[in-house]
Amino acid sequence: MTNQFKKKVIDIKKFIDYQENSIVSKVFAEKENTSLTLFAFDKDQVIATHTAPVDAVVQILEGSLKITISDENFALKEGEIIIMPKNEPHGLKAITTTKILLFKV
Repeated sequence: MTNQFKKKVIDIKKFIDYQENSIVSKVFAEKENTSLTLFAFDKDQVIATHTAPVDAVVQILEGSLKITISDENFALKEGEIIIMPKNEPHGLKAITTTKILLFKV
């Protein structure tokens, strides 16, 4: 884990800002096949369909996001989470400006 975040209280929603027509990310912790990353998506920004070798949990901090997992669509809003199973194709699209936490576990 990055030492700058240890033993600190962080207002996670205020820790990252939106950028027009972009996706911004900040890695909080990373080890071998696990990580904790904060993302800020401008409206309509997309992470293309891909696979990952580990399960990933997405938590919506604000806004709304469409996630496609193995051709099944899910609409998530603030406060909701979903698990994206390892090795299954998945992609994300911000419906509104959206902030998420991504936990690779």
